[in-house]
Amino acid sequence: MNLFKPYFKYNFLMKNIYNSMVNLSAPINISLWWNYGSLLILCLFTQILTGLFLTMYYTANIELAFYSVNYICRNVNYGWLIRTLHANGASLFFVCLYIHMGRGIYYSSYNLKSTWTIGTAIFILSMATAFMGYILPWGQMSFWGATVITNLLTAIPYLGNSLTYWIWGGFSVSNATLTRFYTFHFLFPFIILMMVMIHLMFLHQTGSNNPLGLNLKNNFISFHPFFTYKDFIGFYLILIILITLTLINPYFLGDPDNFSPANPMITPPHIQPEWYFLFAYAILRSIPNKLGGIIALAMSIFILFTLPFNYKKKIKSNQFYPLNQILFWMFFVCFVILTWIGANPIESPYITMSQILTFFYFNYFLINPFIFKYWDKLMF
Repeated sequence: MNLFKPYFKYNFLMKNIYNSMVNLSAPINISLWWNYGSLLILCLFTQILTGLFLTMYYTANIELAFYSVNYICRNVNYGWLIRTLHANGASLFFVCLYIHMGRGIYYSSYNLKSTWTIGTAIFILSMATAFMGYILPWGQMSFWGATVITNLLTAIPYLGNSLTYWIWGGFSVSNATLTRFYTFHFLFPFIILMMVMIHLMFLHQTGSNNPLGLNLKNNFISFHPFFTYKDFIGFYLILIILITLTLINPYFLGDPDNFSPANPMITPPHIQPEWYFLFAYAILRSIPNKLGGIIALAMSIFILFTLPFNYKKKIKSNQFYPLNQILFWMFFVCFVILTWIGANPIESPYITMSQILTFFYFNYFLINPFIFKYWDKLMF
């Protein structure tokens, strides 16, 4: 690396890359939970690469889309592998994303306002990208998922119907809808990549948080080689998980209904999105009013934008706030159970459970700052 230092020093682009990946100062005590940012970048590049090969054979037409995916899996050399890597890679991406965000909430990384705001925007854009990707195979669940989720927009007062028809490109989910979703599904990952660069730029401007939440400016070390090797171990493990899942049980996280071509005349017994959206879907279903459900669904995600404006506690991390630690893990359990409920039919006792858990989900964001304030009074 020393051999190339003069080149890194005087070339503007290389200097920025060098300062971001090699010469970056990082807190000495950051743990394994700080690895997930780099794992997300690996997952994103995997998705872009596999998606690029899939788009060479995919046909965005309602008559041919299902059969083009079938053709990729049956006749394209290693097409089945590329397609299942792409599908399971999306699941792995969201696992890493939820852990990354959970770590940010637990260790109060949301105090870095610009970094957190851009990160939340990346999360919303990732959800939109994944939803549109779920529609592209044009199986039963793809078609009905597109119909049900986009139809929710009709609940928006005054603009709802016009907005829905505009997205559909007609008066129902049709060929125009599929073409639009395919276009945006191809485009959005590159926008996400650009936003990731902005996210990193803001992060490197302020410096990373650490598990203790303390100011450790005198205890910083170089990112390379100390943390790059640590990240490579994470890369190795995450690729093993992805490849093992893809080779042993590639359709484990998929929906059986999507193996049937889309048929607008037959409704599946239970319409649901991919597993990583089920928590929000359960919140949507828990409200017995269409507009109320949509507001709750939107707020379950947009409430993350409010975190940087909460009560500023004395110590950044949850490490010294035992009551908040308990509350956080209760919130985590709530998130997991909501995901499970979202995969179940809309019947008792799932409706009652989802309503109780939705109440707790939102209450976490309301109660947490007050407990911080109470604990600060006890300690200081």
